[in-house]
Amino acid sequence: MQPIKTGSREEWLAARKALLEKEKAHTRQKDTLSQERRALPWVKIDKNYVFEAETGAVTLADLFGDKSQLIVYHFMFGPEWTEGCKSCSFWADSFNGLEPHLNGRDIAFVAISRAPMSLLVPFKKRMGWGFNWVSSHSNSFNADFDVSFGSDHQPENPVTYNFKEKTFYPMDEAHGTSVFAKDDEGNIYHTYSTYGRGLDVTNAAYSYIDMVPKGRNELPEGNPMEWVRHHDAY
Repeated sequence: MQPIKTGSREEWLAARKALLEKEKAHTRQKDTLSQERRALPWVKIDKNYVFEAETGAVTLADLFGDKSQLIVYHFMFGPEWTEGCKSCSFWADSFNGLEPHLNGRDIAFVAISRAPMSLLVPFKKRMGWGFNWVSSHSNSFNADFDVSFGSDHQPENPVTYNFKEKTFYPMDEAHGTSVFAKDDEGNIYHTYSTYGRGLDVTNAAYSYIDMVPKGRNELPEGNPMEWVRHHDAY
C-alpha cells in the first residue's frame, strides 16, 4: 500500500488539530440528534406478539424482563434460509458482552428473526453467540416493522423500507433496529427504528475500519458488503 501523501510531524499535527475541530462539531451534532431521537412521540403497541424462544413461547412484554426499555435487532434469517445473513452476522459479532452494560442502564436486548428456532439455535451455536435470539415465525412482527416481505417476494415487487417505497429490493428480509419502552402500567410503545446505514454506528468493526487509511474499501457499485463473510469462513 502506497501513502496517499506524506508530510512532516509538524504538518501532520496541524492537519490533525484541524480535523479534531470537525470531529468535535460532529460529536456535538450527534448529541443533538440523540436528543431529538429521544423526543420522538411514542406509539402504543396494540398487538399481542408471541415469539418462539429456546425456553418456549414468550410475549413482547416478556422480552423486557424487569427492564423498561428494549432494543430489538432485526436479524435477517428467513424461514427457508440455511444460515443467517452474513452482514447481520457481522453486526452480531459485536453483541456478545453487551447485555450486562445495557442492563445496567435499564435496557434489555434481543435479536428477532423470522426463521424458526430449529434454525436459529444451531446457527447461534456455530457462531458462538450468547445474546437472546427469538423467532417471529408465527406472527407479523417482522412485516409490521418493514423488515420481512414474504418468502415469495421478488426483487421487482415494491416494498416499504427505511420509511420509503422501493421499487426494487433484492431480498425477502431486511435488517434494522427498533426500540420499545414500557410504562408503569405495562403498556408497550414503539419509540424508534433505524434501517440501512442508520445502523453503522452500532457496528464496532466498521468504527475501527473507518479509522484506517484504506477505510472500508468497498465496491462502488452493487453490494458494497460483498467482502463480508461469516467469521468462521474467512
